[in-house]
Amino acid sequence: MLKTDTRQANWRRANPAKYDAHLAVQRALKSGTLEKQSCEVCGQESVDAHHEQYDQPLRVRWLCRLHHTRLHHYGEDMFPVRNTR
Repeated sequence: MLKTDTRQANWRRANPAKYDAHLAVQRALKSGTLEKQSCEVCGQESVDAHHEQYDQPLRVRWLCRLHHTRLHHYGEDMFPVRNTR
């Protein structure tokens, strides 16, 4: 268990499913079982993994920081899923 009281540690304790999903993506990227794609909206190469459901940690949408932020701010229907791999 995390013993520190940083903002990040507090977030991890409060959101264990999200944190586990983030770790799963990091491990899959490192092992090569998951490959980063370009932003599905604009094609930018620098992307974040966006989870629609945290119980499916390797099912992600690749979005640049701008579109990822907009998706969280305006809602999931802003950029409908294009392919359902």
